[in-house]
Amino acid sequence: MSSPIIVVEGLSKRYAVGTARRHDLLRDRLSAGFGSAWRLLRGRRTAADRSGAEEEFWALRDVDFEVAQGNVVGIIGRNGAGKSTLLKILSRITEPTRGRVRLRGRVASLLEVGTGFHPELTGRENIFLNGSILGMSRVEIRRKFDEIVAFADIGPFLDTPVKRYSSGMYVRLAFAVAAHLEPEILIVDEVLAVGDIAFQKKCLGKMHSVSAEEGRTVLFVSHHIDAVRRLCNSVILLSGGRVQAIGPTARVLNLYLQDNFAAEAPRVPAPDAHLREQAYLTSVALEAADGRARAVVAVGEPWRVRIGLQVRRPYSRFVVGFGLIAADGVAAQTAWSEPAEV
Repeated sequence: MSSPIIVVEGLSKRYAVGTARRHDLLRDRLSAGFGSAWRLLRGRRTAADRSGAEEEFWALRDVDFEVAQGNVVGIIGRNGAGKSTLLKILSRITEPTRGRVRLRGRVASLLEVGTGFHPELTGRENIFLNGSILGMSRVEIRRKFDEIVAFADIGPFLDTPVKRYSSGMYVRLAFAVAAHLEPEILIVDEVLAVGDIAFQKKCLGKMHSVSAEEGRTVLFVSHHIDAVRRLCNSVILLSGGRVQAIGPTARVLNLYLQDNFAAEAPRVPAPDAHLREQAYLTSVALEAADGRARAVVAVGEPWRVRIGLQVRRPYSRFVVGFGLIAADGVAAQTAWSEPAEV
């Protein structure tokens, strides 16, 4: 069995919240002094001003996991769970407070719009710059150049400085460069949300192919549950900076959905006056196939809806209309038809 391509051991990251006591530069000392004086004059002294101490915020605490080569791993969690901090450490943008990370091979990261691009350089120049940063020769970059341009669909703007690109053009070029310059590890944050539907579909297809066909490893952060479900072999769920669960995609996604959408039972409003002597709903419950109550169900999982009705007079045919809303807010199905009276 081959050794894992990513190993994370005891990873923790602490940030200081408030005004720091230590200032190594004269500029920092002056800025901190004037800022504190201004807040004092306006009566807005912070707790850090009063105590002179920093508050600590741990974005990550004791995170451990391993990733095998060729896997596509999803990283999910609520906002503030530590996902972006983890990716920045893996991308060597920031240093951990404790713990260590071992990576085998080149890493290409797409964390936010414009990361790694020089705004004054053209699209063509940035392709060669990023390739050089990844350690590729000019010959290797030229071999991939036409594929990158075609994938990003920026041909007419190839020799335009990227500072004039739209956010969508930025992301298309950045993803094309990251995916085609043959990194062993591709790290992608939620930036794909900037692109249109067609480009998102193309990106997901490319991430699948670099993993399944080329044996490369992908770490994918997204709030798009269906994209994670279709693309990833396994999922890491972060909560409050800690690993809450690691495992097969379906199991971890179901845990995440149950935790976040385990709301109260559906409430049925009181019927309008004109329905009280006809027919109306009294209750609605979502159930698994075995009859157990559920708050959410996964894609592909059998389910049923139990509906309570109050029928005040006889009908020969009665069709109930209702709407189903998926966890990500997408309407799944609606139905309604007027009942035929006897």
